[in-house]
Amino acid sequence: MSITDTAFQECINPDCGAEFDCGQALFKCPKCGELLDARYNWDRIEVPGKLSDFAARWANRSNRLDFSGVWRFRELLNFCEDKYKVTIGEGQTILQQNDAVAQYVDMKPGCLYLQYEGLNPSGSFKDNGMAAAFSHAKMVGVKSCACASTGNTSASVALYAHSCGMKCTVFIGSGRIAFGKLSQSMDYGAQTIQIRGDFDDCMRQVQDVCTKLGLYLLNSLNPFRLEGQKAIMYRIIEGLGWEVPDWIVVPGGNLGNSSAFGKAFYELKQLGLIERIPRMAIINATGADTLTDLVNSKKLAWNNGRVNQAIIDDYYADLTARNFSPHTCASAIEISRPVNLKKCLRSIDICNGVVRAVTDDEIRDAKAIIGKHGLGCEPASAATIAGLRHLRAEGIIGADERVACVLTGHALKDPNVTVNYHKQKQGKFSNPPVEAPNDLDEIIKLIR
Repeated sequence: MSITDTAFQECINPDCGAEFDCGQALFKCPKCGELLDARYNWDRIEVPGKLSDFAARWANRSNRLDFSGVWRFRELLNFCEDKYKVTIGEGQTILQQNDAVAQYVDMKPGCLYLQYEGLNPSGSFKDNGMAAAFSHAKMVGVKSCACASTGNTSASVALYAHSCGMKCTVFIGSGRIAFGKLSQSMDYGAQTIQIRGDFDDCMRQVQDVCTKLGLYLLNSLNPFRLEGQKAIMYRIIEGLGWEVPDWIVVPGGNLGNSSAFGKAFYELKQLGLIERIPRMAIINATGADTLTDLVNSKKLAWNNGRVNQAIIDDYYADLTARNFSPHTCASAIEISRPVNLKKCLRSIDICNGVVRAVTDDEIRDAKAIIGKHGLGCEPASAATIAGLRHLRAEGIIGADERVACVLTGHALKDPNVTVNYHKQKQGKFSNPPVEAPNDLDEIIKLIR
């Protein structure tokens, strides 16, 4: 059986529902312009009878696909043959139970878990998606690719493009990228183009450029990138002894992760591999809170795929009229027009999800707590803990429920935020260096 017999692309608009072969490089439905999904003919795929069956692959980690934290679950994203699958060792992450951070958010010991994606090769969760997207790119014969980025995407795309021998161009906004992330894309050999505008401007430009020049788009509009990001949830379940948590908490930026996670759980339930779907909390920064406003104030919902487009259009028109540009210390989620909005609404529906927004001060404090107790993370990651604290105070999440928070990236992705927080005493958990004279006795006094 050909691998293309098992998978296809489908428009998420139920009034369109157009289907396309996986051999095509598409990032929107050619018929109606909506987002596309990767879909599977599950009756033609030999999926293991239970999730714990995947554990056997740990014994065969000399096989590059079994070593990958994405491809060892390959039957669950079965859109290309093994010969096309790209891996550079992504997914060697940890799920850490953390009682000290649990105390900060008023949870009982043994209930809070931190899924640390900063251990990926480029230092963020994006590598999960790129392993899948670049596999599709190889399958369709791509030579050149591009992305828009707030930082992590450009780093990951540049790294994977280099490993695949592809030309890579990344678009970033003027002054709107953390230097730790920008340094990676430059170091990995990508052509970097800085647009006079923010991420949303870059996102519009890169779509037009890819269309005109036939470049392969690697933003999360790409349905195959989201397939790779499903594996983050598989590894959380793996880390919990093949049981699902009660809650998943994730930062909300372009909404690719939340979209992928909801799809993952829906498929696992459909296949009978899990008995229940966990709830999901998506956390925005208040300076980039489009999703929070649309869901909580405008009551925008999935509505079986018939999303009220007028609400979105009016909201975005108002942003344009006000010349609004998002601002937050969490650069990875500094996005006001998330491209995966509708897929995220579907995930909220699937997972009975909630959306909250937290301030930059709350993000910085939460980041300091996470760092103090064992895991350095980028600011966007810390939005999960700040948001969880809100949801505990509201009583939405119980103190004894099992919660997994996704920490999306490494601390060195945005070191300026960390250094400034401590040196400038920006919060109650600041730990600034202490100046001392060049005198042994005086130094000893400080230590004592």
